[in-house]
Amino acid sequence: MNENITSNNSARTPAEPAVLNDPLRNRGAAFTPAEREQLGLTGRLPSAVLTLDQQAQRAHQQMQAQPSDLAKNVYLEQLHERNEVLYYKLLADHLAELLPIVYDPTVGEAIEKYSHEYRRPRGAYLSIDQPDGIGKTFATFELGPDDVDLIVCSDAEEILGIGDWGNRHARVRGPAYDAFIEKYLQTASSMFPNALLHFEDFGPGNARRILVQYRDTYRIFNDDMQGTGAITLAAALAAVKVTGVPMREQKLVVFGAGTAGVGIADQLHDAMIRDGATPEQATAQVWLIDKQGLLTSGMTGLRDYQQPYARDPGEVTGWASAGETISLLDTVRHVGPTILLGTSTVHGAFTQQVIETMSAAVQRPIIFPISNPTSKIEAMPADVIAWSAGKALVAVGIPVPPVTYQGVTYQIGQANNALLYPGLGLGTIVVGASKVTDGMLLAAAEAVAGQVDVSAPGAPLVPPVANLRASSATTAVAVAQAAIDEGVATQKPANLVQAVQDAMWQPTYPDSVS
Repeated sequence: MNENITSNNSARTPAEPAVLNDPLRNRGAAFTPAEREQLGLTGRLPSAVLTLDQQAQRAHQQMQAQPSDLAKNVYLEQLHERNEVLYYKLLADHLAELLPIVYDPTVGEAIEKYSHEYRRPRGAYLSIDQPDGIGKTFATFELGPDDVDLIVCSDAEEILGIGDWGNRHARVRGPAYDAFIEKYLQTASSMFPNALLHFEDFGPGNARRILVQYRDTYRIFNDDMQGTGAITLAAALAAVKVTGVPMREQKLVVFGAGTAGVGIADQLHDAMIRDGATPEQATAQVWLIDKQGLLTSGMTGLRDYQQPYARDPGEVTGWASAGETISLLDTVRHVGPTILLGTSTVHGAFTQQVIETMSAAVQRPIIFPISNPTSKIEAMPADVIAWSAGKALVAVGIPVPPVTYQGVTYQIGQANNALLYPGLGLGTIVVGASKVTDGMLLAAAEAVAGQVDVSAPGAPLVPPVANLRASSATTAVAVAQAAIDEGVATQKPANLVQAVQDAMWQPTYPDSVS
């Protein structure tokens, strides 16, 4: 043993070229000989120079060789950590295949096992124990006020129903929590004044309250309320074209009256009003069911956003078939809903009896079991189609294969927020909208609904995710135009379509490496 080597604590380790550790600049084997010379990479990479397409083909083969969807998710995250352009190139080339890997449903398992798969930290971790560290954290990115277009934040209380992450103490609530949120909004908007502040997976006690309090002051968007509501509205608008029943006459039963469920109810309620219903009529055509059964005004503990839809106890006297709780089946029997929405995360809640009862009263029932992941969906589309004798118009929150029933193949649309929020965000950014308005959300929903042809039997109610980039561009133009029409845009491009195209990032290596 060489004691000089083993005992020399000052021995240097080999230098690692910085560009290979920067996912935004790293090109791997795509670096040209000249670039390798310029960046000090001579001899540090295999001799062959690959194109981005060749790299993507090889990465796809490596990804497919992984033994499970979770392993594929881990592989893709590792690719993201070392070469961001290649990662997005791979996604763009195989979006329909890979979206279920990086998003629902695999992301649910990835989140559950995050601590076991933890590797390289990305993003920022803001601790409620250190509110004065928000600005310091953002400063570490060394980004200027014009360098950030969008920030996604989450307090993780409702992330896919999994629950809390973060600090290892009881969740902080009350004034300290509210002060932290306000500090975040003030800091983020002052340091990055052009950024859209996207809120994700906040709990029902906070999500709506934050949105209502700050939506006119800051450029904020809550995906669970607004995004889920808008994409579900898009599916409903497409379904209405098939049923012929106008939106103002729809009767909606929501099973799962949390942030997402009531957020969707609000948007469908507003759509009824736009189609001619009075506010009172629209409210009377929405029924909410939660853990305590059908919500009535006599119940204690109702959240503020549930109260407008709570029924008068006298109206529903005698509805309960067992005990005092009015169940989903009881409600369906007495209401005869045209739309049944599931946001409960209760697997199997839409039973055969519920579907058959609804289908007996409605010619073309609209049924949206959109809870995800798969383990939490209210009913699988194949069952809904069979139990309704092929009558149901179905959209779900997870990717599912087509369903064939009595000779008709039903393409099941995924009411996936990813079909909507990229276009909404892009449109907001392109015109520098000062806030996200209800009109912009409606424009997004109508743009998505306008991209499907529902005339053929079994047609999907939302566009396929394979068309996400084109769909997002179309949605962005509609959102940007709505912002201009409503007077909240700070920029008005002469050619809106071209401005959106120019703003869409392409997964290609830039001309130079700096």
